[in-house]
Amino acid sequence: MAPYRFFYDLIYGGLLLSSEAPAGLGPALDSRGFLFNRTNLAMIQTRLKEFLQRLAPPTRSNLLDELERLELCGTEIPGAGDVMETLRAEFRTNGQTQKRNSSPARHFFAPLEAVLIEGSPDHPATGGISRASLSAIWEWISRDLLPTMARDYTKNVTDLVAADKQREVRQAAAVFQTKVVKSMENILGSPESAGQIRDRLAAYTASPTIFDDLTKMLSALRAREELAKLNEALPAKINRLDNAERAKVTPLLDAFAKTRAEQVPFALAIVSGRLKIDWHLIRLATKAAPTKNAADVAATPYAAAVSIALDGLEDKRRLLRLALKHERILVARELLIDIYDTEYAMRVRIDRLAESDWGQRLDLLMSSIDALVESEVQRFPDNVGHVLGSRSLRSHDSIVGRLTHLAWKARDAISGGGALVRKMTSA
Repeated sequence: MAPYRFFYDLIYGGLLLSSEAPAGLGPALDSRGFLFNRTNLAMIQTRLKEFLQRLAPPTRSNLLDELERLELCGTEIPGAGDVMETLRAEFRTNGQTQKRNSSPARHFFAPLEAVLIEGSPDHPATGGISRASLSAIWEWISRDLLPTMARDYTKNVTDLVAADKQREVRQAAAVFQTKVVKSMENILGSPESAGQIRDRLAAYTASPTIFDDLTKMLSALRAREELAKLNEALPAKINRLDNAERAKVTPLLDAFAKTRAEQVPFALAIVSGRLKIDWHLIRLATKAAPTKNAADVAATPYAAAVSIALDGLEDKRRLLRLALKHERILVARELLIDIYDTEYAMRVRIDRLAESDWGQRLDLLMSSIDALVESEVQRFPDNVGHVLGSRSLRSHDSIVGRLTHLAWKARDAISGGGALVRKMTSA
């Protein structure tokens, strides 16, 4: 049984009772039916420290990733803060603040760097793989998928890195990546095998997106050479994705899509990472459609751009909740401006959005965000204005915003009429 099971008993089961609890707190039952009270808190903390010291550094890294993921997802774990600080201090000392995976693991995952997303979302990300999932995936590869090959690869790469043979390191990583891809293709063919993999991954993380990240890793590794070429060919920065910039980006995406249609969401995610304003990505989909109707946009090769923009809203909602929790109101204000701008752009640039899955997801997201803002604003008396309740956060409500909206509508009416004629003619 993986060591994380014991850790989950300590953390998820509620064994770490908060030091803020009332002094008269009586016995408490956790979700597994265990009985605890304040008198055994010191014993529990001692057991936890001993347990952490027995774990190998990669395992401690994985546990820290898991705790950080839960914190970002809003899961409250009494006492976990001290554990995270202890582990973070260890990795800061070792100079591994950003990438805590071992050197062999980092070289193995190097082709995914352009599509890795920071933080720990509690929802699957279109075209993106959570960096926090890598530790658990590496553990699964090393312990369950190819333990002997992984051990040989780790030793080989460790020796090559020590000898500063970078070219040979990349070659060794490429060979092992191919072996992992072939092995995964063989075992993912049946629902039964997929279920077994889910069960094994659950031993390393409680993330609901871990299996999705694993399958996306497989897909991205299949196209790793093409993704690397695209990543190198794209402009380093993309300001607006206007006509001139789209003329540079679209041919590269078209060429990629001809041979790697399945991996187009990864290509779009790479483009998204170059954008100054992330919602501009939807222009790749809307400009490729014959009309602005959601159904026509969804039929384009780059429809995933809209889903990626919605993923960005999900991330901003999570960050907004954290900002409000820690009373960082100015940070929350900037997040809200970005959120409102993205919502407005999607509703204006895609017609009949409410009838689509995108529109329904957008409505749910904005309802949740509105509830967060309302809860914050209600903490203050009615006669005291709150910065988050100001209409100025919605720039499209200003006079300039309304004039811009009218200009868009006039332009769309002209271009949309021509597009409709072309569509009917081709039909």
